[in-house]
Amino acid sequence: MQGIVYEEPTIWLFLLVTVVMGGWLAWMSGRAIALTWRPNWQLVVYMLVLGLFVRFIHFALFEATLLTIHYYLVDVVVLLVFGFAGWRYNRAKQMTRQYHWLFERAGPFGWKPRPGAVIKPELT
Repeated sequence: MQGIVYEEPTIWLFLLVTVVMGGWLAWMSGRAIALTWRPNWQLVVYMLVLGLFVRFIHFALFEATLLTIHYYLVDVVVLLVFGFAGWRYNRAKQMTRQYHWLFERAGPFGWKPRPGAVIKPELT
């Protein structure tokens, strides 16, 4: 996997910086976008910027390559996964908490209409 997903000597550095630290920041960014009722396409823009910061941490602390498209895209894909998961988790919580008479939880990332509720198509 070294050379394809990460360039550091061990996978632990990739997991620490990109998955743990970057993933947490991406989750919190997704949460912030969901809590302010912004559309999820804004998350893509935020993750592209956050990917630059994650790449810089790899460069500054672990002597990785700073300007490389390949590893930048790997970092951004990981961040997008965490960011969209955080956005969807919090959006599902919002929909079921603020519209509890219309929706009920359907797992950690989803919601479904309550039986007998009449819902506009743009809300589902």
